[in-house]
Amino acid sequence: MHHRILGRTGVKLSLLGFGCGAVGGLMVRGERADQERAVARALAAGINYFDTAAAYGNGASETNLGRVLRSLKPEIFLSTKFTILPEDHGNLDQAVTRSLESSLQRLGRDRVDLLQLHNRIARDGEDRPLDPATVLDRLVPALERLRQQGKIRYFGITALGDTKALHQVVASGAFDTAQICYNLLNPSATTPIPAGFPAQDFQGLMTSAHAAGMGTIGIRALAGGALSGVETRHPIGVPAVAPIASGADYREDVVRARRFEPLVAAGHAGSVIEAALRFIISSDALTTVLIGTSTIDQLEAAIASVEKGKLPQAALDLLPSIWRGLGKEQG
Repeated sequence: MHHRILGRTGVKLSLLGFGCGAVGGLMVRGERADQERAVARALAAGINYFDTAAAYGNGASETNLGRVLRSLKPEIFLSTKFTILPEDHGNLDQAVTRSLESSLQRLGRDRVDLLQLHNRIARDGEDRPLDPATVLDRLVPALERLRQQGKIRYFGITALGDTKALHQVVASGAFDTAQICYNLLNPSATTPIPAGFPAQDFQGLMTSAHAAGMGTIGIRALAGGALSGVETRHPIGVPAVAPIASGADYREDVVRARRFEPLVAAGHAGSVIEAALRFIISSDALTTVLIGTSTIDQLEAAIASVEKGKLPQAALDLLPSIWRGLGKEQG
Protein backbone atom coordinates (compact mmCIF):
# COMPACT_ATOMS: atom_id res chain seq x y z
CA MET A 1 0.00 0.00 0.00
CA HIS A 2 1.42 3.37 -1.02
CA HIS A 3 1.38 6.29 1.41
CA ARG A 4 1.15 10.04 0.90
CA ILE A 5 1.78 13.00 3.20
CA LEU A 6 -1.29 14.61 4.76
CA GLY A 7 -0.53 18.20 3.83
CA ARG A 8 1.45 20.27 6.30
CA THR A 9 0.83 17.77 9.13
CA GLY A 10 3.67 15.59 7.84
CA VAL A 11 1.66 12.46 8.69
CA LYS A 12 1.95 9.55 6.25
CA LEU A 13 -1.45 8.08 5.38
CA SER A 14 -2.26 5.04 3.32
CA LEU A 15 -3.52 5.95 -0.14
CA LEU A 16 -6.67 3.98 0.64
CA GLY A 17 -8.57 4.79 3.82
CA PHE A 18 -11.17 2.71 5.65
CA GLY A 19 -14.54 4.47 5.72
CA CYS A 20 -16.92 3.52 8.51
CA GLY A 21 -19.99 5.30 7.19
CA ALA A 22 -23.61 4.28 6.90
CA VAL A 23 -23.80 4.02 3.08
CA GLY A 24 -21.83 0.79 2.85
CA GLY A 25 -22.96 -0.05 6.35
CA LEU A 26 -20.42 -2.65 7.45
CA MET A 27 -19.34 -0.78 10.59
CA VAL A 28 -22.88 0.33 11.35
CA ARG A 29 -25.07 -2.71 10.65
CA GLY A 30 -22.62 -5.52 9.95
CA GLU A 31 -21.97 -8.61 12.05
CA ARG A 32 -19.37 -8.16 14.78
CA ALA A 33 -17.15 -10.92 13.40
CA ASP A 34 -17.26 -9.39 9.91
CA GLN A 35 -16.36 -5.98 11.29
CA GLU A 36 -13.31 -7.36 13.06
CA ARG A 37 -12.21 -9.38 10.03
CA ALA A 38 -12.56 -6.36 7.76
CA VAL A 39 -10.52 -4.07 10.01
CA ALA A 40 -7.87 -6.78 10.44
CA ARG A 41 -7.68 -7.26 6.67
CA ALA A 42 -7.35 -3.52 6.12
CA LEU A 43 -4.50 -3.36 8.62
CA ALA A 44 -2.77 -6.32 6.99
CA ALA A 45 -3.00 -4.51 3.63
CA GLY A 46 -1.24 -1.47 5.09
CA ILE A 47 -4.29 0.77 5.61
CA ASN A 48 -3.60 3.06 8.55
CA TYR A 49 -6.38 5.65 8.18
CA PHE A 50 -9.83 4.98 9.67
CA ASP A 51 -12.66 7.50 9.40
CA THR A 52 -15.91 7.58 11.33
CA ALA A 53 -18.42 10.15 12.61
CA ALA A 54 -20.86 10.67 15.45
CA ALA A 55 -23.67 10.79 12.88
CA TYR A 56 -22.98 7.37 11.39
CA GLY A 57 -25.71 5.16 12.80
CA ASN A 58 -26.26 7.65 15.65
CA GLY A 59 -22.96 6.63 17.20
CA ALA A 60 -23.07 2.94 16.22
CA SER A 61 -20.09 3.28 13.88
CA GLU A 62 -17.90 4.80 16.59
CA THR A 63 -19.02 2.19 19.11
CA ASN A 64 -18.31 -0.71 16.77
CA LEU A 65 -15.00 0.68 15.57
CA GLY A 66 -13.96 1.36 19.15
CA ARG A 67 -14.72 -2.22 20.14
CA VAL A 68 -12.66 -3.61 17.25
CA LEU A 69 -9.74 -1.27 17.91
CA ARG A 70 -9.65 -2.27 21.58
CA SER A 71 -9.43 -5.88 20.47
CA LEU A 72 -6.78 -5.46 17.77
CA LYS A 73 -4.84 -2.57 19.36
CA PRO A 74 -3.37 -1.25 16.09
CA GLU A 75 -1.34 1.91 15.54
CA ILE A 76 -3.60 3.97 13.26
CA PHE A 77 -4.61 7.49 12.30
CA LEU A 78 -8.20 7.94 13.48
CA SER A 79 -10.66 10.66 12.51
CA THR A 80 -14.21 11.41 13.52
CA LYS A 81 -16.64 14.26 12.91
CA PHE A 82 -19.10 16.50 14.72
CA THR A 83 -22.29 18.23 13.56
CA ILE A 84 -23.49 21.60 14.77
CA LEU A 85 -27.27 21.64 15.24
CA PRO A 86 -29.43 24.81 15.11
CA GLU A 87 -29.83 24.75 18.89
CA ASP A 88 -26.03 24.70 19.33
CA HIS A 89 -25.42 28.16 17.89
CA GLY A 90 -25.67 29.84 21.28
CA ASN A 91 -22.55 28.04 22.49
CA LEU A 92 -20.52 26.40 19.73
CA ASP A 93 -17.54 25.77 22.01
CA GLN A 94 -19.66 23.69 24.35
CA ALA A 95 -21.34 21.85 21.48
CA VAL A 96 -18.04 20.81 19.88
CA THR A 97 -16.60 19.71 23.20
CA ARG A 98 -19.71 17.75 24.13
CA SER A 99 -19.75 15.96 20.76
CA LEU A 100 -16.06 15.07 20.97
CA GLU A 101 -16.34 13.78 24.54
CA SER A 102 -19.21 11.51 23.51
CA SER A 103 -17.22 10.29 20.51
CA LEU A 104 -14.17 9.55 22.64
CA GLN A 105 -16.32 7.59 25.07
CA ARG A 106 -17.78 5.48 22.26
CA LEU A 107 -14.38 4.97 20.68
CA GLY A 108 -12.75 4.18 24.02
CA ARG A 109 -9.91 6.65 23.45
CA ASP A 110 -8.41 9.70 25.12
CA ARG A 111 -8.00 11.60 21.85
CA VAL A 112 -8.46 11.37 18.09
CA ASP A 113 -5.94 12.35 15.47
CA LEU A 114 -8.36 14.37 13.36
CA LEU A 115 -11.68 16.03 14.21
CA GLN A 116 -13.74 17.29 11.27
CA LEU A 117 -16.72 19.56 10.85
CA HIS A 118 -19.53 17.53 9.27
CA ASN A 119 -21.84 20.43 8.36
CA ARG A 120 -22.10 21.94 4.91
CA ILE A 121 -20.34 25.29 4.57
CA ALA A 122 -22.73 27.77 2.97
CA ARG A 123 -24.54 30.97 3.84
CA ASP A 124 -27.98 29.40 3.48
CA GLY A 125 -29.79 26.30 2.25
CA GLU A 126 -30.81 22.98 3.75
CA ASP A 127 -29.11 20.48 6.05
CA ARG A 128 -27.72 22.75 8.79
CA PRO A 129 -25.34 24.98 6.81
CA LEU A 130 -22.72 27.11 8.55
CA ASP A 131 -21.50 30.33 6.96
CA PRO A 132 -17.73 30.93 6.60
CA ALA A 133 -17.66 33.63 9.29
CA THR A 134 -19.17 31.26 11.87
CA VAL A 135 -16.72 28.53 10.89
CA LEU A 136 -13.63 30.74 10.98
CA ASP A 137 -14.46 33.12 13.82
CA ARG A 138 -16.26 30.82 16.23
CA LEU A 139 -15.49 27.18 15.45
CA VAL A 140 -11.76 27.48 14.80
CA PRO A 141 -11.01 28.91 18.29
CA ALA A 142 -13.03 26.08 19.86
CA LEU A 143 -11.06 23.50 17.87
CA GLU A 144 -7.77 25.15 18.77
CA ARG A 145 -8.66 24.85 22.46
CA LEU A 146 -9.32 21.14 22.04
CA ARG A 147 -5.95 20.78 20.34
CA GLN A 148 -4.24 22.62 23.19
CA GLN A 149 -5.93 20.24 25.63
CA GLY A 150 -4.44 17.28 23.74
CA LYS A 151 -7.79 15.82 22.76
CA ILE A 152 -7.19 16.24 19.01
CA ARG A 153 -4.06 16.61 16.90
CA TYR A 154 -5.58 18.22 13.79
CA PHE A 155 -8.90 19.53 12.57
CA GLY A 156 -10.58 19.72 9.18
CA ILE A 157 -13.74 20.32 7.18
CA THR A 158 -16.14 18.34 5.06
CA ALA A 159 -15.92 20.41 1.87
CA LEU A 160 -19.54 20.31 0.78
CA GLY A 161 -21.81 23.30 0.36
CA ASP A 162 -21.33 26.54 -1.54
CA THR A 163 -18.16 26.43 -3.64
CA LYS A 164 -17.28 30.09 -3.11
CA ALA A 165 -17.69 29.73 0.66
CA LEU A 166 -15.58 26.56 0.65
CA HIS A 167 -12.77 28.32 -1.22
CA GLN A 168 -12.91 31.12 1.35
CA VAL A 169 -12.44 28.68 4.23
CA VAL A 170 -9.67 26.80 2.40
CA ALA A 171 -7.83 30.04 1.62
CA SER A 172 -7.91 31.06 5.30
CA GLY A 173 -5.30 28.42 6.17
CA ALA A 174 -7.15 27.67 9.40
CA PHE A 175 -7.83 23.98 8.75
CA ASP A 176 -5.45 21.06 8.33
CA THR A 177 -7.60 18.87 6.08
CA ALA A 178 -10.58 18.82 3.75
CA GLN A 179 -12.78 15.89 2.78
CA ILE A 180 -13.71 16.57 -0.85
CA CYS A 181 -16.27 14.93 -3.12
CA TYR A 182 -14.30 13.59 -6.07
CA ASN A 183 -15.13 10.82 -8.53
CA LEU A 184 -15.61 10.02 -12.21
CA LEU A 185 -19.11 11.50 -12.10
CA ASN A 186 -17.80 14.75 -10.64
CA PRO A 187 -14.09 15.45 -11.25
CA SER A 188 -14.49 19.22 -10.86
CA ALA A 189 -12.36 19.41 -7.71
CA THR A 190 -9.29 19.00 -9.95
CA THR A 191 -10.59 19.10 -13.53
CA PRO A 192 -12.65 21.77 -15.35
CA ILE A 193 -15.97 20.26 -16.35
CA PRO A 194 -17.86 20.97 -19.59
CA ALA A 195 -20.77 23.38 -19.72
CA GLY A 196 -24.00 21.64 -18.86
CA PHE A 197 -22.24 18.91 -16.88
CA PRO A 198 -24.81 17.35 -14.49
CA ALA A 199 -22.94 17.95 -11.22
CA GLN A 200 -22.00 20.75 -8.85
CA ASP A 201 -18.85 22.54 -9.96
CA PHE A 202 -16.27 22.55 -7.15
CA GLN A 203 -13.93 24.63 -9.35
CA GLY A 204 -10.57 23.08 -8.51
CA LEU A 205 -11.23 22.86 -4.78
CA MET A 206 -8.90 19.90 -4.23
CA THR A 207 -6.14 21.56 -6.23
CA SER A 208 -6.51 24.73 -4.14
CA ALA A 209 -6.59 22.85 -0.84
CA HIS A 210 -3.46 20.91 -1.77
CA ALA A 211 -1.69 24.12 -2.80
CA ALA A 212 -2.67 25.66 0.56
CA GLY A 213 -0.91 22.84 2.41
CA MET A 214 -4.05 20.99 3.46
CA GLY A 215 -4.38 17.24 3.48
CA THR A 216 -7.02 16.20 0.95
CA ILE A 217 -9.33 13.27 1.58
CA GLY A 218 -11.42 11.98 -1.31
CA ILE A 219 -14.99 11.06 -0.42
CA ARG A 220 -17.90 9.66 -2.43
CA ALA A 221 -15.31 7.78 -4.48
CA LEU A 222 -17.96 5.52 -6.02
CA ALA A 223 -20.80 8.06 -5.85
CA GLY A 224 -22.52 6.15 -3.08
CA GLY A 225 -22.13 2.89 -5.03
CA ALA A 226 -23.52 4.18 -8.34
CA LEU A 227 -20.18 3.70 -10.10
CA SER A 228 -20.68 -0.04 -9.71
CA GLY A 229 -23.19 0.39 -12.55
CA VAL A 230 -25.72 -1.67 -10.57
CA GLU A 231 -28.86 -0.36 -8.89
CA THR A 232 -29.29 -3.27 -6.47
CA ARG A 233 -27.80 -2.56 -3.06
CA HIS A 234 -26.39 -4.91 -0.43
CA PRO A 235 -28.83 -5.64 2.43
CA ILE A 236 -26.71 -3.92 5.09
CA GLY A 237 -26.11 -0.85 2.94
CA VAL A 238 -28.38 2.17 2.94
CA PRO A 239 -31.44 1.14 0.88
CA ALA A 240 -31.66 4.48 -0.96
CA VAL A 241 -28.71 6.80 -1.49
CA ALA A 242 -29.25 10.47 -2.18
CA PRO A 243 -26.61 11.74 -4.61
CA ILE A 244 -24.09 14.24 -3.28
CA ALA A 245 -22.78 16.66 -5.89
CA SER A 246 -23.57 14.33 -8.80
CA GLY A 247 -26.80 13.51 -10.66
CA ALA A 248 -30.43 14.10 -9.80
CA ASP A 249 -30.91 10.66 -8.30
CA TYR A 250 -29.14 7.36 -7.73
CA ARG A 251 -30.63 5.62 -10.76
CA GLU A 252 -29.47 8.43 -13.03
CA ASP A 253 -25.97 8.15 -11.58
CA VAL A 254 -25.95 4.40 -12.26
CA VAL A 255 -26.90 5.02 -15.90
CA ARG A 256 -24.21 7.68 -16.25
CA ALA A 257 -21.64 5.36 -14.67
CA ARG A 258 -22.04 2.96 -17.59
CA ARG A 259 -20.65 5.64 -19.92
CA PHE A 260 -17.22 4.78 -18.53
CA GLU A 261 -17.32 1.18 -19.74
CA PRO A 262 -15.04 2.04 -22.72
CA LEU A 263 -12.21 2.22 -20.18
CA VAL A 264 -12.81 -1.44 -19.43
CA ALA A 265 -13.35 -2.41 -23.06
CA ALA A 266 -10.00 -0.83 -23.94
CA GLY A 267 -8.28 -2.92 -21.29
CA HIS A 268 -7.35 -0.02 -19.02
CA ALA A 269 -9.17 -1.49 -16.00
CA GLY A 270 -10.93 -4.69 -15.02
CA SER A 271 -14.16 -2.92 -14.07
CA VAL A 272 -15.65 0.55 -13.83
CA ILE A 273 -15.16 0.37 -10.05
CA GLU A 274 -11.46 -0.27 -10.54
CA ALA A 275 -11.26 2.55 -13.10
CA ALA A 276 -13.05 4.89 -10.69
CA LEU A 277 -10.65 4.23 -7.81
CA ARG A 278 -7.56 4.38 -9.98
CA PHE A 279 -8.80 7.64 -11.51
CA ILE A 280 -9.01 9.23 -8.07
CA ILE A 281 -5.49 8.26 -7.03
CA SER A 282 -4.15 9.53 -10.37
CA SER A 283 -4.35 13.05 -8.95
CA ASP A 284 -1.25 14.10 -7.03
CA ALA A 285 -3.41 16.69 -5.26
CA LEU A 286 -5.10 13.84 -3.38
CA THR A 287 -3.68 12.50 -0.11
CA THR A 288 -6.00 9.55 0.50
CA VAL A 289 -9.35 8.22 -0.66
CA LEU A 290 -11.98 6.75 1.63
CA ILE A 291 -13.92 3.68 0.60
CA GLY A 292 -16.96 2.46 2.48
CA THR A 293 -17.97 -1.18 2.09
CA SER A 294 -20.71 -3.64 2.91
CA THR A 295 -18.56 -6.77 2.67
CA ILE A 296 -14.97 -7.90 3.01
CA ASP A 297 -15.02 -8.86 -0.68
CA GLN A 298 -15.73 -5.23 -1.57
CA LEU A 299 -12.80 -4.17 0.61
CA GLU A 300 -10.55 -6.70 -1.11
CA ALA A 301 -11.57 -5.34 -4.52
CA ALA A 302 -10.79 -1.78 -3.43
CA ILE A 303 -7.39 -2.78 -2.06
CA ALA A 304 -6.54 -4.63 -5.28
CA SER A 305 -7.63 -1.67 -7.40
CA VAL A 306 -5.58 0.90 -5.52
CA GLU A 307 -2.54 -1.36 -5.45
CA LYS A 308 -2.56 -1.36 -9.27
CA GLY A 309 -1.74 2.34 -9.16
CA LYS A 310 -2.83 5.27 -11.27
CA LEU A 311 -4.79 4.88 -14.50
CA PRO A 312 -2.53 4.83 -17.54
CA GLN A 313 -2.32 8.06 -19.51
CA ALA A 314 -4.21 6.48 -22.42
CA ALA A 315 -7.17 5.95 -20.10
CA LEU A 316 -7.00 9.48 -18.73
CA ASP A 317 -6.96 10.77 -22.30
CA LEU A 318 -10.32 9.09 -22.94
CA LEU A 319 -12.09 10.83 -20.08
CA PRO A 320 -12.61 14.35 -21.50
CA SER A 321 -14.66 12.98 -24.40
CA ILE A 322 -16.81 10.95 -22.01
CA TRP A 323 -17.37 14.00 -19.80
CA ARG A 324 -18.25 16.12 -22.81
CA GLY A 325 -20.79 13.49 -23.81
CA LEU A 326 -22.37 13.60 -20.37
CA GLY A 327 -22.63 17.37 -20.63
CA LYS A 328 -24.32 17.15 -24.03
CA GLU A 329 -26.78 14.54 -22.78
CA GLN A 330 -27.76 16.85 -19.92
CA GLY A 331 -28.20 19.73 -22.33
